[in-house]
Amino acid sequence: MKILFVFYVPSGGVETLNRQRASALKSYNIESHALYYQKIRETINPFEGNVFIGKDPKFIKDILDKGNYDAIVIVSDYLILPLIRNLNYKGKIIFEIQGLGSQERARKYLMDGANSINIHANALLNPKTPRIDQLFNEIFPNKSKFSFNNCFDTSKFSYIKMAKHPSPIIAWIGRIVDNKNWKEFLYIGQELIRKVNPQIQLYMFEDPTLSDIKERNEFKQMVINLGLKGNLSILQNVMNDKMAEYFSKIGDSGGFYCLTSKSEGSPYSVLEALSCKCPVLSTDADGLRSSIIHNQTGKYYSLGNVTEAVIQAKELMTNKTLREQIRLNGFQHVQKHFSPELYAENFIKMLNELGINK
Repeated sequence: MKILFVFYVPSGGVETLNRQRASALKSYNIESHALYYQKIRETINPFEGNVFIGKDPKFIKDILDKGNYDAIVIVSDYLILPLIRNLNYKGKIIFEIQGLGSQERARKYLMDGANSINIHANALLNPKTPRIDQLFNEIFPNKSKFSFNNCFDTSKFSYIKMAKHPSPIIAWIGRIVDNKNWKEFLYIGQELIRKVNPQIQLYMFEDPTLSDIKERNEFKQMVINLGLKGNLSILQNVMNDKMAEYFSKIGDSGGFYCLTSKSEGSPYSVLEALSCKCPVLSTDADGLRSSIIHNQTGKYYSLGNVTEAVIQAKELMTNKTLREQIRLNGFQHVQKHFSPELYAENFIKMLNELGINK
C-alpha cells in the first residue's frame, strides 16, 4: 500500500508529522511519499520514502502515474484538489487540517474551500482539535470525518544528558508573524529577567524565510527597546535532530519552553519538548489540550495576560517538586497517547472505513 502526503514546504510541524507518520506506517508495510511545492532552504530532514519538490502539473502527473497511490493526504491546500482530480487520480483523497490560525480565520478558509473540498475530497482529518472538529461538523455535515492524535516516537527523539547550563533558558519556537505572538514572549522574558533571575537566557528558534518583513523590523526594534540584546539568542534553521539536545539542555537548566501562540493545531514542538523532559508553559490554545494538562504535564496561562504568565513561570522554575512531576508526567503522557503504533492503528482504521483495505 502507498500513501502520498502533500504540503506547501518541507518545514515546520507538518514536515515533522510526515516524517513521523511515514516511519510509523512503514512498520505496517505502508509506503509513504511526500510532495512539497517548494524548498525554501537547502537542507531537508531524512524521510522514509521518496520526497518530491515541485508544483508543475506535468511533474505532479508523472508522480501520480508512477506512484499508483492508494490514498493522498493533502494538508490544508484545497486549491490543489481539483488539479489532482483533473490529472486523473481516481483514488481516495483525505483533506487534513493541522492548525489554520484563529477560529475566524479557520472558518473563512474552510468556507472559501467548501465547494472544492465537498466535490473532490473523500474524507476530512484533524489531530483532535476541538475548534476544527466543530467547523468540520458545521460546514461538512455529510463528509466522512476522522480525528486522532498525531504520532511521536520517543525512542528516536528524547532526553539526552547534557552539561548543565549555568543559567535558566526560556525558549520560544516559531515564525516572526502575528499568530505566533512573539511580542508577548519578549514581554514575558523581560519580566522574568527583571523579577526572577537577571541571568535568564532567552532562546528564540525560528525559520527566517517564513517571517513577515514588517514584523521582523518591529521585532528588532522591540528587542532594543526592552533591553534584551544581552539575554537573547536567535537560533535559525536548527536541524530537527539537534533539537533534542536543546530541549534537554533547556529542561535541565531550570527553564522551560514558552509557547505564546494565539491559536495552534497540534504543534510538534510541544511533543518534542515533553519527550525531552522540558516543561512547557503555553497559552490555552485548544489544539494543545490533548498534550498539556495544567499542572500535570505542563502549564497554561491566559493569552495576553503577561502577569499570569510570569506567576506560572515562576512557580514552574522554583517549585522543584511540581517541576519534576511535570517533567516525568509529560514524557509518560507522550509515550502513551502519541505512540507511533496507536497512530498507525488509527490511520489504518481510517483507510479501512474508506474502503481501502491493507
